Amino acid sequence: MSEPARESSSARSEPTLPSAESGLAETPDLYGAFPRLEAAQIEILAAHGVRRRTQVGEILIADGEPPPAFFVVLSGLVATVEGYRTPKERVVWVHGPGRFLGELGLLTGQVSFFSSVVVSAGEVLAVPVQDVRKIVTQDIGLGDEILRAYLLRRTEAIGLGAGFRIIGSRYSADTARLRTFASRNRLPHRFIDLETDVEAERTLRRLGIPANDIPLVVWGNRMLRNPSNAELAEMIGLRTLTKVDATVCDLLVVGAGPAGLAAGVYGASEGLRTVVLDAMAAGGQAGTSSRIENYLGFPAGISGAELAERALIQADKFGARTQVPFTATSLRRENDGYRVGLADGGHATARTVVVATGARYRKLPVERLDEFEQSSVYYAATQIEALLCAGDPVVVVGGGNSAGQAAVFLANHARAIHLVVRELALDQNMSRYLADRILAHPRIEVLLHSEVRELLGEQGVLEAVVVEDTVTKQRRRLEARELMVFIGAAPCTSWLAGSVDLDTGGYIRTGSAASERGAEAFAALERAPLPLETSSPGVFAAGDVRSGSVQRVASAVGEGAMAVRFVHEHLSGL
Repeated sequence: MSEPARESSSARSEPTLPSAESGLAETPDLYGAFPRLEAAQIEILAAHGVRRRTQVGEILIADGEPPPAFFVVLSGLVATVEGYRTPKERVVWVHGPGRFLGELGLLTGQVSFFSSVVVSAGEVLAVPVQDVRKIVTQDIGLGDEILRAYLLRRTEAIGLGAGFRIIGSRYSADTARLRTFASRNRLPHRFIDLETDVEAERTLRRLGIPANDIPLVVWGNRMLRNPSNAELAEMIGLRTLTKVDATVCDLLVVGAGPAGLAAGVYGASEGLRTVVLDAMAAGGQAGTSSRIENYLGFPAGISGAELAERALIQADKFGARTQVPFTATSLRRENDGYRVGLADGGHATARTVVVATGARYRKLPVERLDEFEQSSVYYAATQIEALLCAGDPVVVVGGGNSAGQAAVFLANHARAIHLVVRELALDQNMSRYLADRILAHPRIEVLLHSEVRELLGEQGVLEAVVVEDTVTKQRRRLEARELMVFIGAAPCTSWLAGSVDLDTGGYIRTGSAASERGAEAFAALERAPLPLETSSPGVFAAGDVRSGSVQRVASAVGEGAMAVRFVHEHLSGL
């Protein structure tokens, strides 16, 4: 449970924001995060909202609370403030006439990470949140402008280290868990390392907080002691079901990567009661990609996180409920449907199931990996990892597109990148366009036909990586503070053992390949397994988890959509 954080007497003071008269100026729009709406766009919004006057000091949006409305500033100035009325209060952005307030959480159902406070009286247009969510998905021009601005604001908030604080040791497994959950869900936060922040460590001792209560999550006057991912999600407002076992739906999608999100969008849009569950965050492995450049329709590329967030908004538009974190632990037949057991002790029941649990990156088979994994080893390259790598030497391991994209992205932040590739040629398993870009990059050195042999460092802090040339057998020491690993993946199917037919690699067999084990069940239905259907009738697999998948984002999205078509065919035959 959340509890109030203890504060000193100074923390109860109420700092006064600077006024427009004292020189507070509007934040310039350099990248599209703060667009000024045109009169015609404001009129579209005005048809759904109301105009009202504002007063200096009025709080339009309070941090830690769901935004009450979508606000457009018609006149006056409104400041976006972090830590409003606390000693750490700071103005983040300032909005003038024609600009709109808020951040990505307004569209995704999260609480606000900032307060919006009037600093110069004027007038605002207040539009109900649900109406704005519909406008974003229906009006292409206006919707894209709002969504793009919110995505950019979220990225900037992460870069500012805004939001809640995770206070713990870099060597703690629970600290690493919370940081990973926050990173994968793109939640603005700041990490305070008790190993290096002496004052923070002294403060916790002075407050009498025992070691087993650490890590802490602190936000405003709320404090969570070593919370679970679910408890953190509840505080932030990620939409979680408290009683999943009461949910009976037409379609349950397990896994919210590209395949699962596509199944959620198509299932809900075609009238199926649809629930999408994921153990960590929407986006899957694709969500950790800094940029996907070969996805149809995005010539400039799109980040995995942005793709996932757009899909979440689409799914919500059609009525699908996407819930994190929920980990599936079992699957069994129940009446005319299936019961999926969950790690929290609950379960979900559905008439049909689409398994889209994807795959997890494999770990390096090298000694001391566990020792450094909590502080220096990562399996994603998002904005969070980029901040951690700033100014450091970094080693990236892998010869596929994920490793290549990570190397290019992190090269803009790290001091130097060494890309360790097992293959004899960089384009053996990597797209040619990406290989060319890497070879031309001045901060990236490529080590072909090489593998990691040793990790060096003291007290859990990585200092260097030893790699071996598999042709010459020569070894080389590479200075490294962070190690990024992208060396293939293993399917997330352990929870399905005995429930559906798996191939020797643990991937799910579908279609004709699943017909032998499911022969009796399909004989009773007087049909063969449908494409993408597993050995259990009514259970389908899509994306990387499926045996024979080509493991590309575009194909995963296609399989998720196809699975829904076969769901309808199965239901029509019952």
